[in-house]
Amino acid sequence: MGSILTLRHYSHDLIAHSHEHAQLVFGLCGQLDFEVEGQGSQVQQQSFVVVPAGARHVCGSPRGSHCLVLDIPGEHWVKQSLGEHAEASRRLLDTPLHRVLGPSQSRLVSWLADSPVDDPLIAQQGAVLLLASLNHASAGHPGERRLPYAALNAHIDRHAAHPLQVADLARIAGLSGARLHARFIAECGATPMEYVRRRRLHMALELLRGSALPMGEIANRVGYSSQSAFAAAILREFGHSPRQLRRGAHANPSTKDARAATDPQAAAPLD
Repeated sequence: MGSILTLRHYSHDLIAHSHEHAQLVFGLCGQLDFEVEGQGSQVQQQSFVVVPAGARHVCGSPRGSHCLVLDIPGEHWVKQSLGEHAEASRRLLDTPLHRVLGPSQSRLVSWLADSPVDDPLIAQQGAVLLLASLNHASAGHPGERRLPYAALNAHIDRHAAHPLQVADLARIAGLSGARLHARFIAECGATPMEYVRRRRLHMALELLRGSALPMGEIANRVGYSSQSAFAAAILREFGHSPRQLRRGAHANPSTKDARAATDPQAAAPLD
């Protein structure tokens, strides 16, 4: 691992892997599609995503995006650098999540993005300030549990070929439709139906890369009665047509990781 803080550009090329260190990805401009252990989100300006150590993740940006990335050197660094904030930081880094930044956090991210983050002192101190600030931003409402993603994902996967309603997901989560919508926006940066759409398309990606099923069959399995609508949705989501993704699977060394990251059975019980 190099510098703690780096500025990175993401393109339509999918990245699918895991690493031994935790990572935070902050959006600067553009939109980055991100999935961590089966949980999808979109990283854009004023939001960030947490990738715990060892978590399988897939990301890509069909139209390109710029991000500030914080690579955590390790638990010893957290304890040594964060002091009394260390325990809260460890909790923050242990769970995949998407959050919207508050005004002060957003200004700090923008300042760091305009700073020479290749300077070790600026990177080190900037990372400490950022983590300490996020500890307060991630506290949420006292006693409020995260959405039951394992149960929601299992329901989406079982019924991927059929119409799904927000009311179905709200019933599983034990929330009203309006409250579910607000929680999804806060935790994932997406509406419930955007979350469903992306999960279906990542299931399709797995089938394209890991099976010989006809395109029409894959489209039907993820809820598309029209093969042309399915192809258009895949192109918008991944920047490649279904046939290009299928052909690329044989030459892409990350295919195994991509399947693992979108495997419904690999979705961590986040509730």
